[in-house]
Amino acid sequence: QVQLVEAGGGLVQPGGSLRLSCAASGSISSILVMGWYSQVPGNGRELVATITSDGILNYADSVKGRFTISRDNAKNAVYLQMNSLKPEDTAVYYCNAELKRTPIPGPTYIYWGQGTQVTVSS
Repeated sequence: QVQLVEAGGGLVQPGGSLRLSCAASGSISSILVMGWYSQVPGNGRELVATITSDGILNYADSVKGRFTISRDNAKNAVYLQMNSLKPEDTAVYYCNAELKRTPIPGPTYIYWGQGTQVTVSS
């Protein structure tokens, strides 16, 4: 099996910063894409940022210039540096990984972390 464990959420004032981290472990051959999604009550999960194994980045327009995604392929980890936080960034943030469990051609699996709460409030 595969597990994604997140850390780094919390309460921060507007304009502040937080760094989220997520580490994947288990039966993993390669991780194609890692990313972060946010969810507020009553809504579905929305893309925040993703990064491929080759370093190709994708950001939601609302976070461009404020958030930075990075990953450590050796550690199967992904990070989200969140700067200039706004109250509207308040959400549960979920780590996501699209991966292969064996080196031979086969299915791609998608896993989610348990979520970490980010609250931006004065």
